[in-house]
Amino acid sequence: MDISKAKEAVDAAKTKMQKAIEHLETELVTIRAGKANPAMLNQILVDYYGAPTPLAQVSSITTPDARTMLIQPWEKSMIAPIEKAILAANIGLTPQNNGEHVRLNVPPLTEERRKELVKQTKNECENARISLRNTRRDAVEQVKKLQKDGLPEDVAKDTEVDLQKQTDTFVKKVEDLFSKKEKEIMTV
Repeated sequence: MDISKAKEAVDAAKTKMQKAIEHLETELVTIRAGKANPAMLNQILVDYYGAPTPLAQVSSITTPDARTMLIQPWEKSMIAPIEKAILAANIGLTPQNNGEHVRLNVPPLTEERRKELVKQTKNECENARISLRNTRRDAVEQVKKLQKDGLPEDVAKDTEVDLQKQTDTFVKKVEDLFSKKEKEIMTV
């Protein structure tokens, strides 16, 4: 039996786990932590002449200070659709426009809101852990099928141990990301 198939299963699992971590990082960036961050607006789609378009593609987004975001549309006619999209996104920010650009003031978070955001962060991290465990389970099942097809038992066991080590490494990354985000949210 070709041992390289077992290695391929481990490599495929590692790639999937890395993608789960990248997805988690993307999700955590959009969770507001009390200071202005243009990434908070990444999920917002603006109606650009009938086509839903990411906000960053129809405007420039800057943070003049820690509590303010300034959205400068490429076209003045986009101010109203941008305001509408921000309100529809329900991110807890109220847009203000002066005819030139849209300003978003990021209010300081209340203790209650901070706890909600930590809970949301915890849920995102738990989803990532579930994804990692599912990936490990699928890879282990693949190795067991290979074992039935003639893969030596010791190679199968070594591969399973390797998969568990990979999973533990990625779960540790999830824990680190959670701790960092929790600290960011709870810092006043």
